[in-house]
Amino acid sequence: MKLAFALLLIVVAPLCRAQDAATNRQIYPARGVIKEIPADGRSLVIQHDPITNYMQAMTMPFDVKDTNELRGLQPGDTIGFQLVIAGADAWIEHLTNLDVAPALPQAPAGSGFHIIRDVDPLSVGESLPGYHFTNQFGNAITTKQFIGQAFAFTFFFTRCPYPTFCPLMSANFEATQQKLLALPNAPTNWQLISISFDTTNDTPAELKAYSRRYEVHPEHWNFVTGDLTEINAIGDQFGQYFGSDGSGGVTHNLRTVVIDSTGRVQKIYTDNKWTPDQLTDEILKACRAK
Repeated sequence: MKLAFALLLIVVAPLCRAQDAATNRQIYPARGVIKEIPADGRSLVIQHDPITNYMQAMTMPFDVKDTNELRGLQPGDTIGFQLVIAGADAWIEHLTNLDVAPALPQAPAGSGFHIIRDVDPLSVGESLPGYHFTNQFGNAITTKQFIGQAFAFTFFFTRCPYPTFCPLMSANFEATQQKLLALPNAPTNWQLISISFDTTNDTPAELKAYSRRYEVHPEHWNFVTGDLTEINAIGDQFGQYFGSDGSGGVTHNLRTVVIDSTGRVQKIYTDNKWTPDQLTDEILKACRAK
């Protein structure tokens, strides 16, 4: 059986893989249903969905490095997880049980609202859980890879035309980026993340095209999409909503969040009144957090 799995992995291995430059690891966000929990206590057999840029849907065993992540899981649970490929080694981590919340009422057909799962609101001082996205270059990123760095994220979608909403958020991020880069002796451990909630239309290619409207330094600024479960969950934790306006259009509010270098929430902006100077000051403070 091990040989069969090895051969199958060789067949489906991609030509292009997401890369974590800091550790030379390839990281892929994934989702699936637990079919079996082997007696070894260090692995799971998962029926997983297609893993973008890596392999087709399959049922197969995965090793788990941190066995504490298996606590409370049962066969039949739907989980989100991160697949890590490191040379000849591979494992899964950051397991999230997507079935922990009770069944939620379904939104009316055609409403445009996406009710996926319940999460607790986050306040200043609390730790941000790990979330997984795909950026404008098709690379997988996770918020956990930015531990040790300050980062700010905001929500948008590329088709938003209203100048004081998404375009303003992007323009403010551009101005903040330029201010941080221009400061003498400024810290370099910071990131900006623009999260699209329009997962149908805002593909990595669309995000890349959109990013060309701005002077983007990709080592500091990512435009991301991802699994709707992830985007709904991180939005819900800060009161971000989006949906239909009843006439086929999209309605949404605004949230911009600063996470300090220890991974804790430092600032939550709930409107469009913040300025690049204010965000720059918050990021500088967040870079120094211990």
